[in-house]
Amino acid sequence: MRKFADVLQSGDWKAEKHVPTIVAPESAKADQPVEITVHVGSDIPHPNTTEHHIRWIKLLFHPDNDKFTYESADFQFTAHGESVAGANAGPAYTEPKGTVVVKLKSSGTLMAMCYCNIHGLWENYKRIEIE
Repeated sequence: MRKFADVLQSGDWKAEKHVPTIVAPESAKADQPVEITVHVGSDIPHPNTTEHHIRWIKLLFHPDNDKFTYESADFQFTAHGESVAGANAGPAYTEPKGTVVVKLKSSGTLMAMCYCNIHGLWENYKRIEIE
């Protein structure tokens, strides 16, 4: 039986276009709004075509000393240039980027996961300290 750990791919987002980038402060105050942006293709643009695109990005938070991980955002990207005229002939393309504002009570790890329709699941992590 396969597990998520068997299929999630990692890498350096500066060298691999599929790794989600997490843009967030290193630290923040408890219960104060924190803006977090997740993006695929920050340094190396990811194709955004009917045939090859990022379908979604999820942002999760795992607090220190907690058994569970909590979903913070789910971004769906549904326009990839498709149309009745054919592939890549459509009028709209969504970029794989999303921003959310959260309030955190404890330090922990921000976790991002994305899905490429050709290259599967990719992950990245970033620590955030809460004062």
